[in-house]
Amino acid sequence: MKKLLIILSAFALMLTSCGNTNKKTEENYLPKVYMTSDISADGLVKVYEALGVKPEGKVAVKISTGEPGGHNFLQPSLIKNLVQKVNGTIVECNTAYTGKRYTSEEHWQAVKDHGFLDIAEVDIMDEKGEIRIPVQDTTHLKFNLVGQNLQNYDFMINLAHFKGHAMGGFGGVLKNQSIGVASANGKAYIHTAGKTVKKEDMWENIFKTEQDHFLESMAAAAQSVHEYFDGGESIIYINVMNNLSVDCDCNAHPADPAMKDIGILASTDPVALDQACLALVFAVVPEEGNDNQPLIERINSRHGTHIVDYAEQIGLGSKKYELIDID
Repeated sequence: MKKLLIILSAFALMLTSCGNTNKKTEENYLPKVYMTSDISADGLVKVYEALGVKPEGKVAVKISTGEPGGHNFLQPSLIKNLVQKVNGTIVECNTAYTGKRYTSEEHWQAVKDHGFLDIAEVDIMDEKGEIRIPVQDTTHLKFNLVGQNLQNYDFMINLAHFKGHAMGGFGGVLKNQSIGVASANGKAYIHTAGKTVKKEDMWENIFKTEQDHFLESMAAAAQSVHEYFDGGESIIYINVMNNLSVDCDCNAHPADPAMKDIGILASTDPVALDQACLALVFAVVPEEGNDNQPLIERINSRHGTHIVDYAEQIGLGSKKYELIDID
């Protein structure tokens, strides 16, 4: 494992672009990314504890509840110990596409069927409405439109399933914090890079939106949520790298993973965390039963890495990091 970490550190530097404006990076600060290969309830708690951050107040645990029909989403048995340890509320928002989580009524049924009500309280944050929060980067978005119940929480654990995505190339904590925290209308606003705030008008405008503008809008939205939680002081980030399908948990019929599970990673820097996960995927040497090429093709074909490049550019975090194996 230590040899792999050395290789990944070198790989991360190779992937890192110039021109970072993040203050901490300019001061030669490297954010820490903690990693365990133990993908279990205990492993998840262990990597969370490695961060040394104690949540205060009412805690939101942002996950994807998973589109019915899919099976790769983070299971209640995996996240139960962590959610209960922090006395957290699982939070989500409705979708902008007409699946089984499009209305609150259908979404609540999915939440129940997937077992999340058995382990914690759940809050569909945009069930009763939405609020606007400011964005720091106004290149494409003039505000971020999120579920109104976001304002009820003092601290957030962004608990993401890292995997591929049909539109973004991949989904990790940056996507979970942008598309995931946005209301249904807010999802349309991000997907169309500011062209519409109506979910009913999303699809006709998506095809008029440049791919990089969509990815940049996700980065800007993620930054707005980061800043909303005390400038990032009241939010932490975790990526679970299992069931590494090329498809997102929003897909009712995802492709089976072609590669093996990798582990769980955590950081207080969302850019460093998603970058570390990308490096792990790209560093896999393909072999029978562990083929990273389909996921890499999905990422590259959507220019997926641009989201971390742009997130670093606007000051959300750093693509350079220190990877720490806690096993």
